[in-house]
Amino acid sequence: MSVSKPKKASIILPAGNKLVKLIFQYYHKRDFHVGQQALLNTVRLKYWPLGGRSIARKVVHECVECFKNKPVMANQIMGDLPPERVTPSSPFQNAGLDLCGPFLIQYKGQRKGTYQKVYVVIFVCMATKAIHIDFVSDLTADAIIATLKRFFARRGKSSILFSDNATNFTGASAELKRLYKLVIKNETIANLLASEGIKWKFLPPRAPNFGGLWEAGVKSFKYHLKRVVGSSKLTLEEFLTVIVQIEGILNSRPLTPLSTDTDDFQVLTPGHFLIGKSINAIPEPDVTDKKDNLLNKWQKTQKYVQIIWKRWQNSYLSNLQQRTKWLFKQPSVIPGMMVLIKDLQLPTCSWAIGRIIKSIPGP
Repeated sequence: MSVSKPKKASIILPAGNKLVKLIFQYYHKRDFHVGQQALLNTVRLKYWPLGGRSIARKVVHECVECFKNKPVMANQIMGDLPPERVTPSSPFQNAGLDLCGPFLIQYKGQRKGTYQKVYVVIFVCMATKAIHIDFVSDLTADAIIATLKRFFARRGKSSILFSDNATNFTGASAELKRLYKLVIKNETIANLLASEGIKWKFLPPRAPNFGGLWEAGVKSFKYHLKRVVGSSKLTLEEFLTVIVQIEGILNSRPLTPLSTDTDDFQVLTPGHFLIGKSINAIPEPDVTDKKDNLLNKWQKTQKYVQIIWKRWQNSYLSNLQQRTKWLFKQPSVIPGMMVLIKDLQLPTCSWAIGRIIKSIPGP
């Protein structure tokens, strides 16, 4: 087998030379941005670069066009949960809310014609994952205020309300954008929140993972609603009955894995924090006929509450610390850094370039 003369007497290229890097960049662009292995093979047909593998890797890594077409998402180690998630508090003292819909409602006896739109508001307790579901007939300040008043009257006044800021996704629903504008600009809602001492916090832009708690609540609600209602049109009374029953089902979900102990039939649910037992639990036997000296009602009530919170701390709280992703600490983005913005709405071969103005660290 004969070997060509360039193969016998390859030109040796020293490492760390600027000209060597330019040669690698030339072949990289000439061959339509080949990978580091193919680039090194192409260069070695004529030259023998010392440390060529590291040079090829560096050239491919620093190529702007290659980075644009295969960008690396900026990840960081998962932060600790906010204090509202891990601090014992009364149900719905710190709550997140989200809107979903619209859903079509018919009048009683109506067979055809224009249906009425309604929207569903879902409140989720940050500490206990308890869910409260209500509806609004339209997205006006009066309807939102009425919903908040019903919620506070039934569940108690909240200290902090969390919600999306309607810019987490490019195609965010118009309803969510209208809610955001109402809370930000409407003086009536602002006066209600100020008079009641309630803070309304919005998530940072493009950070939907901050609101995963109520996004999961919306997903669970739709899961049951679609399977029960389907494409049927309900009256307002029927629709309200269905969403309240779904609320009871969601508040009976186990918060912790079921015990393997054959003698342990109890599991912690959000209903324990609302009514002291699971929403769908069998009613307890009546003990009103027993003598008072055999039962200390107040002490038993306190004991039940302490047992519930102890199980919350020992079982549920430990499960929250499990991290399934974002396990390693990475270099963080800093103000002034130029980045590519991930946007699924952009056409092919188009990139949104931005510069970091401010970073919002997690808890």
